[in-house]
Amino acid sequence: MSFLEHLGELRIRLFKSLLSIAFFFGVGWYYSRELFDFLLKPLRPYLKGSRPVFLDITEPFFLFMKVAFLAGLFAAAPFVLYQFWAFIAPGLYPHERRYAAPFVIFTSLFFLAGGAFGYYVAFPYAARFLLKVAEGFEPALTMRGLFQFESRLILGMGLVFQLPVLIFLLTRFGIVTPQFLARNLKYAILISFVVAAVVTPTPDVVTQCVFALPMIVLYLLGLGASLLVRPGRGRG
Repeated sequence: MSFLEHLGELRIRLFKSLLSIAFFFGVGWYYSRELFDFLLKPLRPYLKGSRPVFLDITEPFFLFMKVAFLAGLFAAAPFVLYQFWAFIAPGLYPHERRYAAPFVIFTSLFFLAGGAFGYYVAFPYAARFLLKVAEGFEPALTMRGLFQFESRLILGMGLVFQLPVLIFLLTRFGIVTPQFLARNLKYAILISFVVAAVVTPTPDVVTQCVFALPMIVLYLLGLGASLLVRPGRGRG
């Protein structure tokens, strides 16, 4: 394929991906209020009966649009990931193309698992700590602020949970080896805590460990996956 043909193929794949997100966005918009209530469910035990407020008359409308887009992004993830694989597949060897189904399945599962971890674990822990610091004050939390805080955690953990798949692909294409990964495990642990310290919205050690330990486990899962692959020529 020529360069222009590659651009045309990319345009088609992007269009299909955006179309799938738009479809699920429409479904999410219909249930946007219920979805927002679902997103706030882990926080309600710590609000002591308080309800989120809004400061601008258009804020609820744009908030529900963002909620619908977030839901559409997660719902369309398997199809979008398939389109990504379909775009790069022509440049792979025939024996490498058989990874299409595992790639789509595992990237989708890890993305959803990361989002679930952010929703059920990371968000409640961080919110509980921050609200505990604010004890003695009456919270007037805005809808927009809460959604931004939670959505960043959910999407961030969804991306972090792609680490095993990334390690598997890097090993398969000979960029890293299991020996390289095992030899640098101590640095991976250090980097996990550094990243957790940056990403964690709270300064306490417990919440930092809540973020860092999954990254270490994911690295070990990636190391295990790399042992199943016969790497090509790579760095030792």
